[in-house]
Amino acid sequence: MLTRGRILMIAMALALVAFAGVFMGLKWLDEMRLSNKVSKTDGMEKRERISAASVSGLQDRYDVIVVGTDPEGVAAAVSASRNGAKTLLIEPRTGREVLGGLMTVGWLNSIDMNWDKTVRSPGKGEGPYFNKGIFTEWYEQIEGHSFDVTTAANAFYELVRAEPNIDLYMTGAAIEPVTAVVNEMIVVRGMKVTLQDGTEQTILADSVIDATQDADFAAAAGVPFTIGREDLGDPDSRMAVTAVFRLRNVDDRSWKMIAKRLDSNGDSAVSGINNWTAWGYDKEMKGYEPINKERTAMRGLNIGRQRDGTVLINALHIFGIDGLDEASRQEGLEIARREIPHVIEYLKQYEEFANIELDAVAPELYVRETRHMIGLYRLGVVDLLENRDQWDRIAFGSYSSDIQRTSPDNYGTVAVHPLKYAVPFRSIVPKGVDGLLVVGRSASFDTLAHGSARVIPVGMATGQAAGAAAVLAPEEGASFQEMAQSKEIIGKLQERLNNQGMELEPYELPQQPYMKHKAYPGLRVAVEMGVASGGYRNEAFSLDEPSNTQRMVNMMNAAGKEHPDRLPGKPADALSGISAPEKTPLGLQQAALTIAYALGVETDRDNALSELEKRGILTSASLQLIDDRDRLTDGETYLLLRDVMNSIGGETT
Repeated sequence: MLTRGRILMIAMALALVAFAGVFMGLKWLDEMRLSNKVSKTDGMEKRERISAASVSGLQDRYDVIVVGTDPEGVAAAVSASRNGAKTLLIEPRTGREVLGGLMTVGWLNSIDMNWDKTVRSPGKGEGPYFNKGIFTEWYEQIEGHSFDVTTAANAFYELVRAEPNIDLYMTGAAIEPVTAVVNEMIVVRGMKVTLQDGTEQTILADSVIDATQDADFAAAAGVPFTIGREDLGDPDSRMAVTAVFRLRNVDDRSWKMIAKRLDSNGDSAVSGINNWTAWGYDKEMKGYEPINKERTAMRGLNIGRQRDGTVLINALHIFGIDGLDEASRQEGLEIARREIPHVIEYLKQYEEFANIELDAVAPELYVRETRHMIGLYRLGVVDLLENRDQWDRIAFGSYSSDIQRTSPDNYGTVAVHPLKYAVPFRSIVPKGVDGLLVVGRSASFDTLAHGSARVIPVGMATGQAAGAAAVLAPEEGASFQEMAQSKEIIGKLQERLNNQGMELEPYELPQQPYMKHKAYPGLRVAVEMGVASGGYRNEAFSLDEPSNTQRMVNMMNAAGKEHPDRLPGKPADALSGISAPEKTPLGLQQAALTIAYALGVETDRDNALSELEKRGILTSASLQLIDDRDRLTDGETYLLLRDVMNSIGGETT
């Protein structure tokens, strides 16, 4: 006979079984849906990579076509779909099987976050960040600002395949734009696609969004660009590329030793560690001598843990690679494969890396810089320097303008560390071409602004804005060119984006201390030209520090690169008779002589200043701000530089 107690026990057991069944069912359903939602501190359970499935056939017409499946393309396609557009998301690169591009195929598994430093400094942990919306939806499915690349790829795929309005096609063998000329304006009408079987198909669309890393589609459509550091007078120079590589045998014990080494540093801008990532080893890697000294260099290590027990290393700089040329990119990978074994042997001297082995090199290079579009507005480094808002804001940035090395003897710089700046809609609208938007790192950013705006959160925000704009423009009967000039339509776009999870409210920040300095008008010019850098927290803007004769020559050399026709001379000739120019204080007469030689003006040290004043090159307003004419400060030399640039027609924004 069953007692009441036994009945209760049986009932509880059955309830537990039922609960377990429901739990297992939900777990199974969760796995079937490929949901990647994870705790930021959960274990290292491995996840299976899901290859992205293409549709069997393509329509002849879509509302919106998005070219490129990097994060920006995913955001653009999802946004267009959610706004009601039948959307084609197509991948032009061969060999890609997952979404996420650079992050998942190039294994760049760390995000340069746009922390909201106007609220607080995030330090080593999470903090509030700009650009929510679709970026946040994806970000909440991964491990944090460093992540497992399989988790990331599956999360991108989950976003796309949840949208019935998206046709995903991963195997476009070749893509070229279909254009027409309307009222002397090139208008993109769609694309011609070469399929894997060699057949061609023309696909028309109301608009196209180029989300490729290098804006290849836009370039083929006739959009104007600058290349690399061309806007600084150095078109053959661009930031180094990196080959991310994967190591085995970095276990929990090794991770604890890494933490012990890095925690002793204490500066989160230089080193740090959490459950998924570690960054640092700058001092340790300075001792590494590359085998290929002319083409490679190691920086401090960015280490990313993966769920399969491996770690990814982002640290190897490779120089002289043209990211627009497939053969050059393959050369870069080959250089990396020859160099990396030597890097590994070097690392083994540290106990935490004693047992490491090379597992693989990423299939694609991390290319930082190629094209910079000329759009209706070029985001410039002064926008970052002054933390500027824009009336047509579609995204916010705050990441430092991190300019990586361009050659073995160049160590890169942080041009400026902004608190907050807005990316305008006009910066994704090409100049002279309609029916097309360009998002990602090749949008309309100057090379120094690009050092910050190229990061993934900004790119995904511009992608989301582009997707919504591609639907709103035809609703309003406007082209993108017309939309970019209409405060009314842009207001509707911003309202729509805010309703869909973005936060695009106007703002105003107080002037930074350097903006209140008497020499700030000169600093602005120097930063824009790349001859003055603030470093992290802008602490390197030392306007009252004494300058030197070599620094003046360097500034005029930089000005000469930008304006060779107006500054044809040799400023270094002014150093004649000076044995240690980098240690010699700069006087006004010496500065004037350097400027005169740069201009090609024949004069001498005693007469150079009066000659420049007579020609209106140096102004009394600037000269009156000099406190000691025998010992100029950096700020005072920037004022002289500003005068020179204004006099030759090189005025800045």
